[in-house]
Amino acid sequence: MDAHEVNRIRATLALYVADVFASVSRKDQRAKGDCYLRGLMLDGRRKSIQAMASRLPDGNEQNLQQFVNQSTWDPVPVQRRVCERMLPLIDPAAWVIDDVSVPKDGRMSVAVAPQYCGALGKQANCQVAVSIHAATDTASCPLQWRLFLPKEWASDTGRRAITRVPPEVTHREKWRLALDMLDTLAGWGMTPPAVVADAAYGTNAHLRAALAERQLTYVLAVRADVTAHPFDAKPVAPDRNGPVGCWPQPRYRDPAPSVAALADGLEQDAFTTVTWRNGSRGELRSRFAAVRIRPAGRAVERPVKAAASAEQGWWDGVLPDCWLLIEWPADAEAPTDYWLSNLPPDTAVVDLVRLAKVRWRIEHDYRELKHGLGLDHFEGRSWPGWHHHVTLVTAAHAFLTEQRLSPKAPAPVSPSTKSSTPSRTS
Repeated sequence: MDAHEVNRIRATLALYVADVFASVSRKDQRAKGDCYLRGLMLDGRRKSIQAMASRLPDGNEQNLQQFVNQSTWDPVPVQRRVCERMLPLIDPAAWVIDDVSVPKDGRMSVAVAPQYCGALGKQANCQVAVSIHAATDTASCPLQWRLFLPKEWASDTGRRAITRVPPEVTHREKWRLALDMLDTLAGWGMTPPAVVADAAYGTNAHLRAALAERQLTYVLAVRADVTAHPFDAKPVAPDRNGPVGCWPQPRYRDPAPSVAALADGLEQDAFTTVTWRNGSRGELRSRFAAVRIRPAGRAVERPVKAAASAEQGWWDGVLPDCWLLIEWPADAEAPTDYWLSNLPPDTAVVDLVRLAKVRWRIEHDYRELKHGLGLDHFEGRSWPGWHHHVTLVTAAHAFLTEQRLSPKAPAPVSPSTKSSTPSRTS
């Protein structure tokens, strides 16, 4: 936005800030939030605090630095209120798990470490954050963020103290951070219509089991080497050796093939052309097949066996079935993508495809968040500062999304801000 556009929406933004930042008790702090959001939305190559303050007529670098890096206002109620406004407005088809990386120099910014950096496509010094987004083909918004803390930070008391990492925060795998966010949102009474993620998450059988345990449906991309038994494969108990000893447990006779091998075994007429949305260059379509299979592997088998044994004292060896969705474009020599889904057996192929493909919208989010709103321009180093900044960027993104979708629609009443206790600020 240019300065004229920002001034035009000042009154609307003030109402938005009053609602979203209602949990921030001090009026001057809410005013700084308004100022920071305008700085993020105003045109400018850099969205660091110094650069934003220089562009705003009421910008005060010292005040904004204090608001983001030193103030103790709680970002969680702000995040919750943004979710309460956005979920009814977007009416998402799915929630998408993803992560984003920000290259960083040095080693003193919170959670920075040499690790895979998606922004650069290689190992590099960076921060990584896991996020959950509500998404449809027409709109999306971030709902939650978790900063990934590498293992080397777990016991580095010096850097933790300097960057003010809370004592209870330690290293957790990215898929566990995703589950933590889903649990937080569930505690706010928010449940996804379906969970979608790329193969970095979907290949993890522990994540799939945890989603199923939470009774959440999913469409998750997986690698081609994930193994599964055909749907009609049946476990058989080997013969008992002698009259004494335990009866052998049923097991599948043949090793589980990969999903790529299962796809290769399908006839060509198993694939049908599906159109899932209109793109900038016309309809997007490809060939897909959907078959029922039984994912294999110890990570899949152990919880199933434990649950069956606890409930009925034995297990028949049958692994749960689910959908395997396969994409094989007409111009490709072999299938290119695979997804597993626990949606019901009567789910239409086109519905599986639309959910599998809704992830594209998140790339649009990241472009706007990073290039337009300065998600990766934060120059602070502390844990509180990072969480304040990412919350403010999310609030700015939500405000712009609201203006695009329903510029005159009133926001729903907030149950959380009415009952919340104002947080103390410095």
